[in-house]
Amino acid sequence: MTPDTRYAPHALPGQLDIVQGPGGLPVIEIRNRFATARISVHGAHVLSFRPKDDADLLFLSEQAVFQPGKAIRGGVPVCWPWFGPDPQGQGRPAHGFVRTRLWDLRRTETLAGGETLVELGLRDSTETRAIWPHGFDLSLTVIVGRSLFLALTTRNTGDSPFELTQALHSYFAVADIAQVRVTGLDGCAYVDKAKGAGGVRKVQAGDVAVDAEVDRVYAGVPDVLTIEDGAAARRVRLTAGGSRTAVVWNPWAEVAAGMADLPDDAYRRFVCVETANAGEEVLTLAPGDSRTLAVDIAPPRSTASRVATPHGG
Repeated sequence: MTPDTRYAPHALPGQLDIVQGPGGLPVIEIRNRFATARISVHGAHVLSFRPKDDADLLFLSEQAVFQPGKAIRGGVPVCWPWFGPDPQGQGRPAHGFVRTRLWDLRRTETLAGGETLVELGLRDSTETRAIWPHGFDLSLTVIVGRSLFLALTTRNTGDSPFELTQALHSYFAVADIAQVRVTGLDGCAYVDKAKGAGGVRKVQAGDVAVDAEVDRVYAGVPDVLTIEDGAAARRVRLTAGGSRTAVVWNPWAEVAAGMADLPDDAYRRFVCVETANAGEEVLTLAPGDSRTLAVDIAPPRSTASRVATPHGG
């Protein structure tokens, strides 16, 4: 059942439907020969990506709230046009305002190789300009195939430049956080934002392990990072484009216990490894300029990446 007749032209028979999801929010359901996936039109939020013959690569909280104006816990939230707290201290929402808004479904397509493409978009309005006074066109392109490809493109449609930080805040499902390692960050500088750490700058030595709260913004990161999930004997490869920053986050027990939309023990079942422009990597877009932040999320059996953008491009 489609939640709204405006979505009907975007259905792809046998491959893509738009249904009424939790809380009555429209959800795009995809099934092709490579994988299944679910995308909430609310927030342009990828909820699930399950390669054929594999478990879901993404974590979605059992207590996630599906409600207009609320952020969804898990999947891949879009943090834009700022990452983290309001940079101007005006009390605006953390991680910006686009993850709590209904986007437009602009395009769906079956690609030549059988992959499924979805494009969602959001433009400035009177409501958004009251929060952030700039003209913009924002689009998220999602390709579901052997891998999950995401490309977030920002275009400045106004008459003055603006600054931007952003992230694809990916929650990855793991079997046991105690046996997880994130590789590729050895030697990278990071800011430690965990409770009590004081925001000090450190340098990563070896792989990243999680045995307490982890909240780190890494700078100068390589194109490819890997999540090694020892308990599940699974490796997930992340190939980034247009990014020099990665964020690794797990709230651990104390912080998780204070989150109403997350079960107390759920911190053991996910790690966030986020593709970002954040920290010292602040983008400035002149009128008419555009920038794309992209990530290709690939399970072990996928060898090719769709990310062709050079780092920082």
